[in-house]
Amino acid sequence: MSQVKRCSPECKFFRCGRKSLTFRGEVAWCKWTNEECDPANCNYAMCSRRRLLPGGICGETVKRRTVEKGPEEFAIKVRVPGKVLRKLGEEELF
Repeated sequence: MSQVKRCSPECKFFRCGRKSLTFRGEVAWCKWTNEECDPANCNYAMCSRRRLLPGGICGETVKRRTVEKGPEEFAIKVRVPGKVLRKLGEEELF
């Protein structure tokens, strides 16, 4: 999974929303438009695993990028009533 791959009608998870996909020899053919099937430009192309990304890219081959966030980014300053402050002895809670 090192490189991004394009979705193809030969994939076992590929589905046509119009149920118009047939195979003519080695070519995937769309009976709805009467031309060769192109998942990148088709509005009815679907993936049964919901991995079809815009532009006809297969989401199974895309590696996710995650960003680590520190606890500072989640800190929220909260103002509390004076009675609570006297009990806690702090001006702000984090």
